[in-house]
Amino acid sequence: MDKILIIEDDTDINSIIYEALKKAGYECSQAFSGTEGLLYLEKEDFSLIILDLMLPGLKGEALLPEIKKRGQTPVIVVSAKDELDSKVELLTAGAEDYITKPFEIKELVARAGVQIRRFRAEKSFPGAALSYKGLTLDTGAFTVSANGKSIDLTRQEFKILELFLTNPQRVYSKQEIYDYAWDDIYIGEDKTINVHISNIRKKLKEACGEEYIETVWGIGFRLKKQL
Repeated sequence: MDKILIIEDDTDINSIIYEALKKAGYECSQAFSGTEGLLYLEKEDFSLIILDLMLPGLKGEALLPEIKKRGQTPVIVVSAKDELDSKVELLTAGAEDYITKPFEIKELVARAGVQIRRFRAEKSFPGAALSYKGLTLDTGAFTVSANGKSIDLTRQEFKILELFLTNPQRVYSKQEIYDYAWDDIYIGEDKTINVHISNIRKKLKEACGEEYIETVWGIGFRLKKQL
């Protein structure tokens, strides 16, 4: 189970985030100061850190580089500071995302999922070649081939196929596909996903005559078990 560390001194906000993430299926730890957050980081590994800036003791701006020294754990900054310069500075310093208070809790949970899935994929398949029944995708060289024939894909088409190949047996929902391929939050972009899936199918069919992707009605898409 993915573990998330919430570093937020406002007990009400901390609790709201905690309950929402727990409901979404994450294991969570709560810290109420920068110093306490640092103690957690010295003892445990986390899939994501949600970081407030205005913290007692060690401020969020000072804690961020300490987090990055300890590895590549993604960080979502949650702050009342909405100035563009503050956002740019924090993103430049290594934060993966920045959300301004007040915020919709559903949006924060969705953004958390995006970062966790993206970093899990990058950690598991850094520059790897993924293969399935004659289909080969090289994440480092950004190339795809089917039965030895090269196929040109757009960035989103490549990311969608990469997601499928990381676990060929799994059915992926449209939300999971959109979150991964666009690094953004899914808001019912059914047409966008359907068009990209259709384009991938057409290119693969033209290259090797095979239908690699199948629709699982009411759920999403996956790679076909039988070709």
